[in-house]
Amino acid sequence: MATNTGRSESDRMQQETGFQRLVRRPESGAFSVMVVIIIALMIGSNGQAFNALGLKNNIAIIAQFGIIATGAAMLMIAGEFDLSIGSMIGFAGMSMAMMLKWGLPFGFGEATPFMAFAVTLCMTLFLGWLIGTIVVRSGLSSFIVTLAFLFFLRGVTEVAYRLINKSTQISGLQDFKETSWFAELLGGEVFGWFYDLWFMLGGNLNRREEQWVTGFDARFLWWLVIAGVAYFVLSRTQLGNWIYATGDNRDAARANGVPVNRVKIGLFMFTAFCATMFAACQVFDTNTSDAAKGNLMELNAIAIAVVGGTLMTGGFGSILGVVFGAITFGLVANAVFFIPWLDGSWYRVFVGAVLLAAVFANERIRKRITGGI
Repeated sequence: MATNTGRSESDRMQQETGFQRLVRRPESGAFSVMVVIIIALMIGSNGQAFNALGLKNNIAIIAQFGIIATGAAMLMIAGEFDLSIGSMIGFAGMSMAMMLKWGLPFGFGEATPFMAFAVTLCMTLFLGWLIGTIVVRSGLSSFIVTLAFLFFLRGVTEVAYRLINKSTQISGLQDFKETSWFAELLGGEVFGWFYDLWFMLGGNLNRREEQWVTGFDARFLWWLVIAGVAYFVLSRTQLGNWIYATGDNRDAARANGVPVNRVKIGLFMFTAFCATMFAACQVFDTNTSDAAKGNLMELNAIAIAVVGGTLMTGGFGSILGVVFGAITFGLVANAVFFIPWLDGSWYRVFVGAVLLAAVFANERIRKRITGGI
C-alpha cells in the first residue's frame, strides 16, 4: 500500500511561522529595499536628507510618484498597462494653464481654478474611458493602445502650446493660491502642525530666528487620500475582489459574473484621474506649465508598482507595497541633492537593477502562493 510522505500545500501553509507568512506578502521586498535606502541616504547625507527642508523636499517627489503609481498599480492588478500616464500629465497641465491664462474655451469667459480643473478632468476622464473602451472592445493589447495615446497626447499638447501660446511653456501665471481656496487646496501646504510641533520641541527649523519651513506640499495629502481609498477598495470591497479576479483569470471572472469590461474601463479612468491630480498640484504650486511635464513618468509608475510587489501578469499586488516603492524611488531620485558627489544617472542604474530583482522576487512569491503553477 502506497503512503503519501509529502505534505499538501495547505498543510505547509498552516505550519509556516508568522515571519514566513510576512515574507510572502507582496510588499515585503519593497519594505526591505526602502529601509536600506533610508539608512544609506541618512549616512551619505549626514542626516541632511531628513532635516526640516530635506523632509519637505523628499515628501514632495515621493507624493508625486505615489499618486501616479497608485493608479498604475490598480490597473496592473487587473492585468492591463497604461503607457499614456506621462503624456496625460502634460496634456492636463497644458489644459489648465491655458484656461487660466486665456480663459475658458468657446467664449465662456474667465476661468477660475476650479473651473479649469473641472473642465480638464472631464476631458481626461473621457480620454481614460476612450482608451479603456478601445482595449476591451477591440481585444488589442493595452500596451499598444496606450503607447499610441502616449504619442498622440504628447503631440496634441505640443501643437496646442505652439499654436495658442507660441511657446511650449507657460510661466508667470497669477498665484491663484492667494485668492482661491481651491488652488490652495491643491497647490498650498498641509500638515503645518507637524513643523510647529517640531519647532516647539527644538528641531532644526530656525533660520534668522524664524520658522522657515511651514508645512508639506498639498500633493502629500492627496497622495494619502488616493492611496487610502485605493487600499480600502482593494481590501474591503467587492470591487477589489473583481479587480483581483479580472487580473488573475479574466474568463473565469466573467463566467462568475464579474463585469470585466467595466472594471477595466473604470481603472483606465482612474489612472487618468491620478494623472490629472498630479498635473493640477504642479500647476497650482509652481504657477507654470510645460509641454515636457510628465515625460517618462509612466515608466516610473510601472517600475514603482512592480517593485511594490505588483505582478506584470496581474492578479497580485498591494497598495502598501506601492507606498513603500514610491518612498524608495523618491528618496533615490532626490539623493543627488543631498550627496553632491553622486551622479544623477545612478538613479537610472538603481531603477534598472531593482526592477529586475523585483520581477524575479515577485515571480518566486507567486509560485510559492500558487504551488508552482
